[in-house]
Amino acid sequence: MTTQIFVNLPVNDLKQSIEFFTHLGFQFNPQFTDETATCMIVSETIFVMLLTHEKFKTFTPKAICDAKQSTEVLVCLSAESREKIDEMVRKAIAAGGTTHSEPQDHGFMYAHGFQDLDGHIWELMYMEPSAIN
Repeated sequence: MTTQIFVNLPVNDLKQSIEFFTHLGFQFNPQFTDETATCMIVSETIFVMLLTHEKFKTFTPKAICDAKQSTEVLVCLSAESREKIDEMVRKAIAAGGTTHSEPQDHGFMYAHGFQDLDGHIWELMYMEPSAIN
């Protein structure tokens, strides 16, 4: 069985978060979507559970971090190209997100990212295939 990853993120407004990520081109699994949560499909093996604060609290006894003030996790996704990264960052900004840093161009590797509506940081990275070997 292939290992899958399910990243769980608390969101202030589930409907707005779904609209934001839909604008970026993501789809959602209706089987795992209700008024408290949704399952965002990133790839065949990567999923992001967007959970209302009330739902998220049922999974942890700890306080929920305000991602606009503190960073608990950085989500980094690989991209097909530099252009795809720039396109997604543009879409994120148009949908109400923000950037938190300038693009980083290391020649063989390119990275940029955005903050979603709740302040979670999404890094996007492209690496030249020849640099991986």
